[in-house]
Amino acid sequence: MRSQAWHNSLLAGILNGALAFASAARGAEPKAAQTFALKSPVLQAGAAIPRRYTCDAEDFSPPLRWENAPKQTQAFALIADDPDAPGGTWVHWVIYDLPGAANELAENVAKSATLASGAKQGRNDFGRVGYGGPCPPPGPAHRYYFKLYALDAPTSLRPSASKAQLLEAIKGHVVGQAELMGRYQR
Repeated sequence: MRSQAWHNSLLAGILNGALAFASAARGAEPKAAQTFALKSPVLQAGAAIPRRYTCDAEDFSPPLRWENAPKQTQAFALIADDPDAPGGTWVHWVIYDLPGAANELAENVAKSATLASGAKQGRNDFGRVGYGGPCPPPGPAHRYYFKLYALDAPTSLRPSASKAQLLEAIKGHVVGQAELMGRYQR
């Protein structure tokens, strides 16, 4: 009888200790991981792309900024395309091997195959290297997706690669992805 009471007391003590520990630990829960995000000071997600960044005006690439890239990021790649184009998805920009420490692309990135940072640009569906802004036919608004890939290694691609070549090169190396979509209508 005495042994049973001692056993019950021991179990109650262990249970109370575990409950107290769990209660104290609740306040020390780790913070939620920050989300890898792509943003622009000139474009809100889902909003109209300002004319300045289209073929109807200066055709500048928009400034883009990103935050909270995965820690293992060694390089970035970005593809901008229009899935609403009449003949299928139209590629507007392919840029890759951006340094892993980078966190932005300035407005009006030079339309050259290799940039000062070592990043390389591919060919868009206009047949040119670098950014080619929205230029849809008249009608409903088209969606333009800027997709940023965080990579665990730079690609081994030469300058002027296609979107398909880039997607093949980054297979198995994507550690994070962020996206920004804007719209444009003529």
